[in-house]
Amino acid sequence: MIEQIEVTDGSRVYIGGAEALLQQLLPQKRVVVISDSNIDRTHHDLIASYEHILIGQGEQAKSLATLDGVYRQLIEMGADRECFILGIGGGIVTDIAGFVGATYMRGVEFGFVTTTLLGSVDASVGGKNGVNIGGYKNMVGTFLQPKFVVCDTSLLATLPKREFRAGLAEVIKSAILGEKELFEILEQSSFDELRNNTALLEDVVARCIKIKASVVAKDEREGGYRRILNLGHTIAHAIEKSCSKYNHGEAVAIGLYHITRSALAQNIISEGDANRIFSLLEHFEYDTALPVERKILLKAIGGDKKRSGNALHLIFPTAIGSVVDRLVPYTELDSIL
Repeated sequence: MIEQIEVTDGSRVYIGGAEALLQQLLPQKRVVVISDSNIDRTHHDLIASYEHILIGQGEQAKSLATLDGVYRQLIEMGADRECFILGIGGGIVTDIAGFVGATYMRGVEFGFVTTTLLGSVDASVGGKNGVNIGGYKNMVGTFLQPKFVVCDTSLLATLPKREFRAGLAEVIKSAILGEKELFEILEQSSFDELRNNTALLEDVVARCIKIKASVVAKDEREGGYRRILNLGHTIAHAIEKSCSKYNHGEAVAIGLYHITRSALAQNIISEGDANRIFSLLEHFEYDTALPVERKILLKAIGGDKKRSGNALHLIFPTAIGSVVDRLVPYTELDSIL
């Protein structure tokens, strides 16, 4: 059974089999796939029937240099503004494909097939596509919705455990900011159950997408309310800039732990709810220790794009299922970590 979730008018997420859905969703025009060598190896049949461009892997691939290479290949292929860009891959691939779709020849239609849990519940949904500059995350980007996003949970079977666990951090984030019932499902589920129970995984993915879609519908271009989706991410992005030990999801887990710890210290969240968050992170075996010195992280946080003058927007959990956006002066950031 295919589930459809409307993100904005004209942009929907479909949960179901990718091959069948693509036959229905792709327009009758030239399709160029953007993917990477890992996806070409694990899901070759999915991209082999299309013209395709393969990009590098890892956060270093989210760069202006990668975009330049893709633009040049599209020009060499003779791709015009009537082509359709299809990103098949995880969050890095969909960020690049979405950026290319929004800018190549001043914009062409694009869509995604997401192949990671993190991409399914977060990166591919919502119309934000960005690249990194000087180690700072997503400092240059676009707001433009894909025509569609396909989430085929069968594609997640090839994910290494570490990558699946990285995606679960974004699932936990979604539960904290938007749905008590999802949080309870996670508390009652083991890592292996989530990974191997198709019905359970599809339900969890759908719940996360609905949470994000409801937020995006209220604030598509991040004028204010959409900032709540950054729960745990300010610290996470600083960690990613400061060291290479952790991937994005692992850094998000650390960010969730420490922003909850800060919220508890400020009496923003009850001890009971904070302990439930700490216990859930421990349940899924995340490392929550800060990997570098606080002063290094604070310097990286100071360059975050969510700054406003001499202060920074930080999202704090207030309970399971709710958060608050607070503008914290730089002079007080030292008390956050």
